[in-house]
Amino acid sequence: MKAGIENVLQGTVTAATSQQGGFSDGLAVRLELSDGRRAFAKAVDTVAATAVGAFHRREGAVAAALPPGVSVPRLLGTYDDGEWVALVFEDIDGTLPAQPWRESELERVLDALTGLAERLTPAPRLPVVLPAPRLGGWERLTNHPRALAKLAEIAPRAARELDMHLSLEARLGEATAGDTLTHGDLYPFNVLLTDDRVVVVDWPHAWIGPAHADVVMLLGSVALSGINPEPYAARHPLLTGVDPEAVDVLISAQAGFLLAAACSMDSTGDPRLEGMMTGLGLASLRWLSARGENRRGENRRG
Repeated sequence: MKAGIENVLQGTVTAATSQQGGFSDGLAVRLELSDGRRAFAKAVDTVAATAVGAFHRREGAVAAALPPGVSVPRLLGTYDDGEWVALVFEDIDGTLPAQPWRESELERVLDALTGLAERLTPAPRLPVVLPAPRLGGWERLTNHPRALAKLAEIAPRAARELDMHLSLEARLGEATAGDTLTHGDLYPFNVLLTDDRVVVVDWPHAWIGPAHADVVMLLGSVALSGINPEPYAARHPLLTGVDPEAVDVLISAQAGFLLAAACSMDSTGDPRLEGMMTGLGLASLRWLSARGENRRGENRRG
């Protein structure tokens, strides 16, 4: 595999520094070359991690098709020998947004998402079939008693309001209609901040939908920071004129995907991933609940 990556780079790798913090199997390394160049590579043994291998192949196809001017790492090339798959990108000298969110960084990222959506509408032609959005999961929970019991422990209100979430999930098809290429996994760990750019990384879960979908997903992480996402949603240009109930559908579906996945994990699952999904799912539910209370308050005043 090293030789394959060096062939992509047309140079000799002299140092490889592992990057920690990801949730997928495989390697993620920053590379230094003998001629002073730098690069970033992610690679996986597809025999040991079939699903991640499929993600890598799809991400490579998406990255290669993104139009110029989109603020993403430039794909330098791919290596695929049928067992190992590696993607080689330009190295981005950036940092993850601080968590909890800082207002200045949050504003930068939200502003950047407007430009990102504009450049990716209409969606570029892609050589691969994109998956369904990673949204929804309430109906799946109803068919798994053990997972449903776990939901009642970690999110008792959601368990009591399951019928409401099922009703919202039934509208997911219309709420996800659109012609924008969306990132589909837009949380803070997939954003890098440089001095002059907001760079969105890791695109294996991209799908085509409404221009505001990534904004709604990101704002769920804002709720996790203890910040009220609603003022940011109310003034974001991509959400202007969007049916509030359509936004509710996305928020509920986001929570449903995260909590269904977390509640379905067994003892062999990654506890960090389970904790991340649970925290983000509960945060989205808090935001959804606050939106409902605000509207009820407005109706009473009206």
